Order: sequence, then C-alpha cells, then structure tokens
Amino acid sequence: MSECNHDCEHCGQNCSSRQTPESFLVPQNEFSDIKHVIGVVSGKGGVGKSLVTSLLAANMQKKGFKTAVLDADVTGPSIPKAFGITNKATGSAAGIIPELSKTGIEVMSVNLLLQDETEPVVWRGPVIAGTVKQFWEDVVWNDVDYMFVDMPPGTGDVPLTVFQSLPVDGIVVVTSPQELVGMIVEKAVKMAGMMNIPVLAVVENMSGFRCPDCGKIHNIFGESHVDEVAEKYGIPVTAKIPMDPSVAAKCDAGDIEYCEEEWLEPVVDMLCEKLD
Repeated sequence: MSECNHDCEHCGQNCSSRQTPESFLVPQNEFSDIKHVIGVVSGKGGVGKSLVTSLLAANMQKKGFKTAVLDADVTGPSIPKAFGITNKATGSAAGIIPELSKTGIEVMSVNLLLQDETEPVVWRGPVIAGTVKQFWEDVVWNDVDYMFVDMPPGTGDVPLTVFQSLPVDGIVVVTSPQELVGMIVEKAVKMAGMMNIPVLAVVENMSGFRCPDCGKIHNIFGESHVDEVAEKYGIPVTAKIPMDPSVAAKCDAGDIEYCEEEWLEPVVDMLCEKLD
C-alpha cells in the first residue's frame, strides 16, 4: 500500500485513518429523475466501449424504457457522433438541458458544449472529474429509467469519480478476444470490487469478423475468451459483438440507434429483470 496522503476523497481504500464520511455521492439536479445508473468500462482503449454504451441505450429505449447517456470520456467523446447529434446543449434556470437523439435518448457530452467538436480538451484530471460531476448535478435529466455512463479506459480519476459520486447500480465491462485482455478485465473488476460496485456483464467486442458476403464469422483475433473470463470472475452474463462493417457505417452516419442486431440481448434482458 502506498503512503497515505490523507486525500480521502480520491482514495478507494477503506482504512482506519479515513478522515471524511464514507459517502461522496453527489445529489442529482433537483429537477432530474434518474432511476438506474449503469457504468460501461474497459481496462484499455480501443475495445468499443462507446459502441456498447450506444447500443445498450438504444436497445433499452426500444424496450420502452427512457434511457440516457452521460459521456464521461471527456477527452475522447464519441457518443454525439454515434447518435448523429450536432446541436449544442442549451440551458435554463433549472440547469443544462441534454440533447435528444432521433429516438429520444437524452445525451450529454463535452462535445455538445464546445464551439468546435474537433477542439481538443486539454484539461488536468481534477477538472475532468469535476466536469463529470457537473454532468450529473447540473444537467436536467427527465424521467430516466436507465442512464448509461460511458467512461474512459483504465482505472483513473474519472472511473473513481463516477464510482464514488454517482449511485452506480453496476458496471458492464467491455473487452476483446485477445488473451492479454484477461489481465485488463481483472483490473476493472478489482476496482469495482474496491468500490462495492457489482459487475453485471462482460461484452466481448470484435468477437470475430462477419463476412458481408457469406455471413460466416472468422476469428481473426483468435478464439473467444469471454466465457472463460466471466467464469473466472463470477460475472453472470456475457455477450459477443462480431466485427460488422454495417455497424461501423451506422456509427459514422450517426444512426447507431437503427442497428437491429440482437447481440446485446442477454445484457438487455438481465438489466430488465435485475433492475426494473
């Protein structure tokens, strides 16, 4: 264990010298109503976390639930692009008003506040973490059944802030088929355990390539390991998303909501049963 710096707010250790209250939960906006919060995490970048976040929100919306996406990946926001949202967020006396996707999903991302969406966000960790808190307490989220929080990769400031500041019901871990990913998943699972956050499911993205001509799936990154990982860490639900050019095209066109594939149906069913 590293030497204590008495900065209990940013520490996940439950030690005897803790000097502040256990709970750092930030109250939601007084005009918001959010029933369930699901974090979508990954131990490394480039595994399709934002894709899984978008698909989960879209699929839950199709089930008749009101969903929302809080884009906590402040330095690499991609959620507005996937949903085709180009308008900027507005405000009122009540707070910041999130933008709506084509099917009514509420979205808040730093890209909705920047004058130019290609402008880089060059901020230090505490400022980024503070922005995520603002997206929770300053945004007016209207009657949301399920909010999905798209987090940056790793176990740094933002995941810690989300786990400590938001009432997270559980997390979905996104991974890829390579064997080395088991170690990376373990880091995310252990962090969730430190924060007493349940791991609800693991999703393996890029789980083979589906040929657009014959429909056959080729395991170009090797055999799937998602079931092994899930069994090792006691994760109850798994799902696989193959590499599909049509999904990439929908993301580029801002039409991810119109993806009709049922790859995430096991996760969606679990959320409906477990949390509704």
